[in-house]
Amino acid sequence: MFDIRPSIALYQPDIAGNTGTLLRLAACTATELHIIEPAGFRLDDKALRRAGMDYTELASLTRHLDWNSFRSTMAENDRRIVLLTTKADRPYVDFEFRASDILLLGRESSGVPEEIHQYCGESLTIPMAQNTRSINLALAGAMVLGEALRQTGWQAG
Repeated sequence: MFDIRPSIALYQPDIAGNTGTLLRLAACTATELHIIEPAGFRLDDKALRRAGMDYTELASLTRHLDWNSFRSTMAENDRRIVLLTTKADRPYVDFEFRASDILLLGRESSGVPEEIHQYCGESLTIPMAQNTRSINLALAGAMVLGEALRQTGWQAG
């Protein structure tokens, strides 16, 4: 288990490659990756291992059976869930992150249900050029995690 620092959670991810990429990011930044099931692929999927390369052994991965078990675990551990969504107005660069934050990313195909939008007290977006819809999930997670780590004083080591 790593020290408390901002982490990423994926809500029912669809694409193994994105999850594997974020698993590699988690290993390289000594952060946690939470997967809220069900996923749209087998978690032992070859594509997940290929994207995560040999870093999967170094990563802290926690699987949650569903949204309710994830939400309960985060509440028990006093972790704030910060939703990253194209439906928010607040840019992530204008937000004050805490070391205990969990950055929640929705499904590549459909985001998160409205009930999750309502549950999350904080919702952030990445400003984008006009006529664009979204940034790749793994890239979005990396951008915002990088800012959260910078703000909370993360040091490699």
